[in-house]
Amino acid sequence: MKALLSFALISQLSLATLTAVACAALSVWMSGVRLGALGLVPFSAGILVGLAAFGIWPELAGQFGWAGGLVLLTSGFALLWVVNRYVYPVCPSCAHTHNHDACAVTLHGFALPLIVAGGLHSFMDGWGISASQSEGGLGTAILAGVLLHKIPEGLAYGAMLRASLKSRFGALAWCALIQSPTLVGGWTESLVAPHLGPAWIGYPLAIAGGSFLFLGLHAVDGEWKRRGARTAFGPALTGAAGAAVLQTGLRVLLR
Repeated sequence: MKALLSFALISQLSLATLTAVACAALSVWMSGVRLGALGLVPFSAGILVGLAAFGIWPELAGQFGWAGGLVLLTSGFALLWVVNRYVYPVCPSCAHTHNHDACAVTLHGFALPLIVAGGLHSFMDGWGISASQSEGGLGTAILAGVLLHKIPEGLAYGAMLRASLKSRFGALAWCALIQSPTLVGGWTESLVAPHLGPAWIGYPLAIAGGSFLFLGLHAVDGEWKRRGARTAFGPALTGAAGAAVLQTGLRVLLR
């Protein structure tokens, strides 16, 4: 078994975590600037959709095929839909009957599911960094890919949690908590990976990806109802396109 959490691995996991937290802090700060806040929520929602469609789905396809990956991703979406419909109102602000003028925050109800999905995804990032340690030059490329991936991810979390919570400090603190499982994922991979099959990791990844799709699409839907199609879909498509270009480019470079 590889040495548990070598200094090099701790440094890489910490760098990935701090990169995302720094981007989240920037996004939280921008949400307090009126011009920066215009379009920031749908833009960040588009990033989440782009990460799921162009980042997570291809990863699932590598293990289960494109159709199988789509089924898993859709299952993750359906799971959160069931929770939203029958257990916990993930998106009360998306309802047609909702009184937006009475809202204390734009995306109330989004914080908990986003924290859970984001933490799960961070765990997978840490797992991937640790698993790449034995890959030599490819491992370095994978680390670079995760670091670049953390930039839009952190921006999206910061904007959406700031829109979900009353406190700017609270939003930043939750962003940091979301990223902390990166370290746990790296440690866990070092400890238990030799005893697990390679396919299991796709299932929690599918739940995270499906949750990103659900939250992203519903945030855009809520913005559409509040401010109109142009304000909602323009930034959302820009965010999704940026995430698509980044994820596709990284995948090409890592081949």
